[in-house]
Amino acid sequence: MAEFDSSKAGYTLTIDGKYYNTLDIESFSLMMKDPSYCYKFYWLEAIVQVISEGIRETTFDAVINEMICNAWYSVREFHIHLSGMLSDGQVRDGLERAVLRLTELSDLPANASKVEIKNAIVAHKDELKVFKEQLTNMVPYRALAGFFHKSEETADWGSPRRMITYIERINREVVLLPYTLGKESKLKKKVYFQDAWVEMIQDQTVSILGWIQYEKVKWLQNNNPEVPGLVYKLVSMDEKMRKLNNVRKLWEGILQVSEVKDVFTDKSVVPKQYDVDHFIPWSFVMNDELWNLMPMDSSLNSLKSNKLPKWDPFFERFARNQYIMYGLIHEKDRIRRLYEACYRDNLHSLWAGQELYRKGNTEIEFYNILQKNMQPVYDSARRQGYEVWNRSVVNK
Repeated sequence: MAEFDSSKAGYTLTIDGKYYNTLDIESFSLMMKDPSYCYKFYWLEAIVQVISEGIRETTFDAVINEMICNAWYSVREFHIHLSGMLSDGQVRDGLERAVLRLTELSDLPANASKVEIKNAIVAHKDELKVFKEQLTNMVPYRALAGFFHKSEETADWGSPRRMITYIERINREVVLLPYTLGKESKLKKKVYFQDAWVEMIQDQTVSILGWIQYEKVKWLQNNNPEVPGLVYKLVSMDEKMRKLNNVRKLWEGILQVSEVKDVFTDKSVVPKQYDVDHFIPWSFVMNDELWNLMPMDSSLNSLKSNKLPKWDPFFERFARNQYIMYGLIHEKDRIRRLYEACYRDNLHSLWAGQELYRKGNTEIEFYNILQKNMQPVYDSARRQGYEVWNRSVVNK
């Protein structure tokens, strides 16, 4: 494995060495270096999310819609300023202005879903056009600046047309870039993702989004020094709890037909008397992916809190429970339907759908796939400084 330290900030993103023959990971780690505005974080975050959904080309318009959705809750619920304020009291950040304008145009609540926000954007596309076009001016080009030091040619930042030609030349002659841009104008401009980068980003979506979130939190906290605990104000806690609902139903269905041992006590999990919790803490992965969730004794959940379980022996027990779930998914139609209900909120990692939960894995194959994908995330959390829970091992 190889790794880079994003912006030397302490968050280490581990990338599988198989990518190093073709991809400049070091330059990728510079994509968020020295931002002038917060929307640079939101641009890269939106691109990673789009790629994780299997999309290989999109438009500025679609990426900016994603950015508005991602910024909506923080701006609306907690009045967070994405890039501070100007001396005259005006909002400095263009993305924040777009969110505030959509607030004026619609009656959406702070906790509106992404579908609701995107529908409102479409409904008010004419009124939002000028705000969205402002976001296309430089950030799509400047986000690639970390790669430009590879070229002896100097970028002409004053001309989008010449920047597109410059980007194409670097991609063709110097280094493979994550994306190139089309000739269209403003919001219609195409974004083309490079196949090798698509593969890496899809494989490493969780780690990359965690890195972006970490860098974004630092920026936002610096620009909102009066807002305590800002890390908890980027997504709705109600939304977080809602995303565990279908997973709980899935485990309830499993417990009706199979015994499942608690990872930490090695005692049978009692239906309706457990919590659904993350093996690797939510505050690190910042998602509710099914492959990281487990039923556990409610009395221990608060004790575990934001800590990492000892990898050995608890990961093996965790993987065993996951394999029980996996087997029932493919054996019983009712469990399969409960699993499919998790698609929307809990099954975004492509490796999970394409490798882990596909039919035909032996127990050893299943274990190895889970370990291969979870251990780098776990190890990154360790290096980040997450405490290991000092839970005594219960013998089988």
